[in-house]
Amino acid sequence: MPADTGLKRPTLRQWDKATLYLSIAGIVALSWWYLIDMAASMSAMATIASLQDTGLQSWSLQTFSMMLVMWSIMMVGMMLPSAVRTIMIYARVAQQTNSSTLLATLCFIAGYLAVWALFSLAATCLQWWLNEQAMLSPMLVSSSDLLGASLLIAAGIYQLTPFKDTCLKHCQSPIGFISLHFKKGYTGASRMGLHHGFYCLGCCWVLMGLLFVAGVMNLLWILAITLFVLLEKLLPPYLLTTRIAGVLMIVTGLLLLPYTSV
Repeated sequence: MPADTGLKRPTLRQWDKATLYLSIAGIVALSWWYLIDMAASMSAMATIASLQDTGLQSWSLQTFSMMLVMWSIMMVGMMLPSAVRTIMIYARVAQQTNSSTLLATLCFIAGYLAVWALFSLAATCLQWWLNEQAMLSPMLVSSSDLLGASLLIAAGIYQLTPFKDTCLKHCQSPIGFISLHFKKGYTGASRMGLHHGFYCLGCCWVLMGLLFVAGVMNLLWILAITLFVLLEKLLPPYLLTTRIAGVLMIVTGLLLLPYTSV
């Protein structure tokens, strides 16, 4: 007999819903507060470095750890808002099978963010390598025009791939995802969060590389990518948002190529 996934018109009590929304909003707000403070600190450090003409230096373990924390918190602020719809639908279903809806949902969120923590480790390693190659400015902007153009072209091409389409369809259809992959219990919630996180990672990982184009600590650029990721998941597929954005990225990158210098 197939297991009952509890998908028969589940409801979520107003108190639980408000608690979840406030919890998510609080996490996102703290993440952006940290990013704003970090951006201000790095801007001051970059100004001092330029005045003293010290340039970039090799990282210490402390620097690597600080950058890992920065990337991890940045991914929370950027990616958690785009997962809210899936999280709330999961919460409505989870209340049918878990003694604590809030705890189960937090386990789902933890699994989701764990994927982006792994991505943050990879992004930190990439940033370290670019720094060692003297390809980043003190404000973490690509100092190679060729690198910036290449990142735009790569991101645009990825937007047009079947793998991107597959991952995006799962992110755009949270009810379908939950109905197919629902697992009971808190461990099941964490596994579902991981599963959804990997689909989300497959959808957006190349876009995160664009942070190096205008600056990892450029708050307006971070916000622009965050809003694009959110709209890409919320807008209906027939608007061809992904396709149009991909073509624009490729064209922009190609237009920049004649003016690039390594």
